[in-house]
Amino acid sequence: MHYATIKPRDIANGPGVRVSLFVSGCTHHCPGCFNQEAWDFGYGEPFTQEVMDHILDLLRPDYVRGLTLLGGEPFEPANQGPIVELLRQVKARMPEKSIWAFSGYLFDRDILSGRLGDTREYLRYLDVLVDGPFVEAKKNLSLRFRGSENQRLIDVPKSLASGQVVLWEDWQTQKKGMEDHGEHNR
Repeated sequence: MHYATIKPRDIANGPGVRVSLFVSGCTHHCPGCFNQEAWDFGYGEPFTQEVMDHILDLLRPDYVRGLTLLGGEPFEPANQGPIVELLRQVKARMPEKSIWAFSGYLFDRDILSGRLGDTREYLRYLDVLVDGPFVEAKKNLSLRFRGSENQRLIDVPKSLASGQVVLWEDWQTQKKGMEDHGEHNR
């Protein structure tokens, strides 16, 4: 596997300050993609244990909330093995860090079906999956953590436990809901 870039302090691709890994290789080729150079599986640098160690170091500070995987396509079968190894190491050393992934594949149709290989271990490490291809006609710059209206923010642990897609709600949305119902002082 190759990777396009690592952003050590990213605030656009998940809540809080995050480390973002942009992997190389994508077969979706969505029109209007912001990262077309990463479609090439050989683009960028080789993803080695040294690179994983660097990511682990970047994740150590308390102010870093977690890791985000983007692309390219993190769920391409050729990328899954190295990513799962990274996720094992992150969760073994820093289980409190959240892990997000962005994928052009659909969670229920493509990822859970086994069409992309065995993703069970991969999914066990994810907190949130933003799924669905970028659709230029549905582009909406006001959306949080996604580029087009067809994309979903999926709470992976709750979805796996329930056997159906459960959408992610962040703490700010939950807090506002409690305030609207007078529950914030209970």
